[in-house]
Amino acid sequence: MNNLPLWDSSKPIETTFKPDAEIILYEGYVGDFLAQIPDRTVSLVVTSPPYNLGKSYETRTAVEHYLETQAEIIAQLCRVLKDDGSICWQVGNFVEDGEVFPLDIFYYDIFKRHNLRLRNRIVWHFEHGLHAQKRFSGRYEMLLWFTKSDQYVFNLDAVRVPSKYPGKRHYKGPNRGKPSGNPLGKNPSDVWEILLREWEEGMWEIPNVKANHPEKTIHPCQFPIELVERCVLALTNEGDWVFDPYAGVGSSLIAALKQGRRAMGSEKEADYITIARQRMQDFFSGALKTRPIGKAVHQPTGREKVAQPPEEWNNTPEEESK
Repeated sequence: MNNLPLWDSSKPIETTFKPDAEIILYEGYVGDFLAQIPDRTVSLVVTSPPYNLGKSYETRTAVEHYLETQAEIIAQLCRVLKDDGSICWQVGNFVEDGEVFPLDIFYYDIFKRHNLRLRNRIVWHFEHGLHAQKRFSGRYEMLLWFTKSDQYVFNLDAVRVPSKYPGKRHYKGPNRGKPSGNPLGKNPSDVWEILLREWEEGMWEIPNVKANHPEKTIHPCQFPIELVERCVLALTNEGDWVFDPYAGVGSSLIAALKQGRRAMGSEKEADYITIARQRMQDFFSGALKTRPIGKAVHQPTGREKVAQPPEEWNNTPEEESK
């Protein structure tokens, strides 16, 4: 491990909120856990909410009912968020009968009801995913970054990437001959991918967690740890609380722990809780396999042998919903 915990890793993983805890993993409904958390406690909420759009409603009604339920949770998340805190809400498109519902657009109004400020609508691009048959295959999801106020934590230097022309200098004016760019690198922008091969050290391409990813578990829609780490580094300071209300198998908690933050999450699925606890224990012991932050993405040569077409090629658009 390149990053070691800043505290005693033998301390327990708490199951309910305690102010002096360093790790909390609550099993149960997120609303019940939120009721335990005092106002203005959390520095960063980062999550990918479950869609849970059942088939018992017509599609439009299902989306609206789902968003009403989420709005109740978001209201409580805003309550527990510190005044200088941030919310990173990562969603894709819900697809039903070939029609796309862009969830980030639906969510925007909910956050604005609480006067949150949208700082970036970040495009997370990845190369692999389900193959659509009657429309273009989706290869991106959106991460909405909101802040609670105009005074917020933003550690840009912690996430800068190498400049394309690091030796470039001013050619005229009072700064002639001096470096024209920040010596620590450039702002990584709001598109997290590699656009050109020669930029591969200067952009963020973060693969989604598929079968061959070292972090893959039984969770069908798993967060890559690296995606959360970038949010943690930029939007919190060491010792801050990072909270994932839909913790799944604990990827957000591990990202927080890797960077010296306090981590808490809630999850109602017992199997995921078991896996999350084991993954955190493996992290502290050094046994957890993760994809290193900033690692270049594998580029296929075209000569790989494929025994049979991947099963995902046969998926229909209806199966693309989270």
